[in-house]
Amino acid sequence: MNPGQSTATLSKSAPAAGARPCQVVVLISGSGSNLQAIIDHRKAGGYQLSGVISNRADAFGLQRASSAGIATRVLDHKAFTSREAFDAQLMQEIDAFRPDLVVLAGFMRILSNGFVQHYAGRLFNIHPSLLPAYKGTHTHQRVLDAGEHRHGASVHFVTPELDGGPVIRQAVIDVRADDNKDTLAQRVAIEEHKIYPEVITWFAHGRLQIDDEGVLLDGQRLPECGVQSGCHQ
Repeated sequence: MNPGQSTATLSKSAPAAGARPCQVVVLISGSGSNLQAIIDHRKAGGYQLSGVISNRADAFGLQRASSAGIATRVLDHKAFTSREAFDAQLMQEIDAFRPDLVVLAGFMRILSNGFVQHYAGRLFNIHPSLLPAYKGTHTHQRVLDAGEHRHGASVHFVTPELDGGPVIRQAVIDVRADDNKDTLAQRVAIEEHKIYPEVITWFAHGRLQIDDEGVLLDGQRLPECGVQSGCHQ
């Protein structure tokens, strides 16, 4: 649920032998369960986590990062007089790590247009719905209230439109008759932990591009739903 991308084309080549691995900075605000999945997959995915930044000092994800030997930073948004001032300092903190990719993993801040454009084409978010449906918060309850039969998660490039960037990857689950918002959240989270590291791996190996018309994977134009998998469980 956060902003970033641009219409500029992102074109990366697969890393050459001995080349610097893709450097990733992750932004968090809370427990960091998606962060943990990204940490666990980093060796197999061929990317490195150069830093984890939180706007909350009590975010458990900071402990996850420290335990994995990853540098952490805390930048309290309440210490700034405006969103733009916070984002300007956040950009400085991020850029100090020289990242190739910035990943939002439960980062509960709406980002300014300036921030989004600064990381155009290299800023990802994950959202607990099948975008473009159910942007915003409380997605699991809203899906139940609407009587939907399908739900899931989406990884997308971030744009200035909230939860509006081009979708790269989706995972679909069936909504069960006995589901509540907590059971749905648990099963969606399982899928998030699979697809987020997968998309980061695609980026790290130069397989993703974005242009005015959307997303390409291995040179093939993706549909609006991105790469989609359904798990009927």
